[in-house]
Amino acid sequence: MQPRITLLTLGVTDLKRARAFYEAWGWTASSASQPGVVFFQANGLALALFGRADLAKDAHVDDRPTGFAAISIAYNARSKAEADAVYDRAIASGAHPVKAMQDVFWGGYSGYFADPDGHLWEVAWNPFFPLDADGHLFLPDTHRTEADHPDDER
Repeated sequence: MQPRITLLTLGVTDLKRARAFYEAWGWTASSASQPGVVFFQANGLALALFGRADLAKDAHVDDRPTGFAAISIAYNARSKAEADAVYDRAIASGAHPVKAMQDVFWGGYSGYFADPDGHLWEVAWNPFFPLDADGHLFLPDTHRTEADHPDDER
């Protein structure tokens, strides 16, 4: 199996409000979006916004408040200045500040905000995880190229 995440779906209480937030933050909705779901291209994966109750129904689980869901989504920046700009734009777009941008114990720089539905985002600059020219993050010793793995299905 090739490890991958292709689509991350966030359950939201108000799809129009959630879409407006992500668009104000600088994301562009895909033409694949429909009245009940909004898709955004996010580099090598896609982010979807889907009604929370509908998502629970689709998964056959109860829709109940979760409080802290023990998950965060990260935006890794190329510099501290870019991290500050991304964080500031999220707050200006309606996000709730959770932890201000700051130097952190592991040698990087990060902060947290919550989107209008409480989904936790970390904005970080990590000098140990540089991004390639296309903005992809590859962990040490994992950058894969077609030449390295010609038999892999892509």
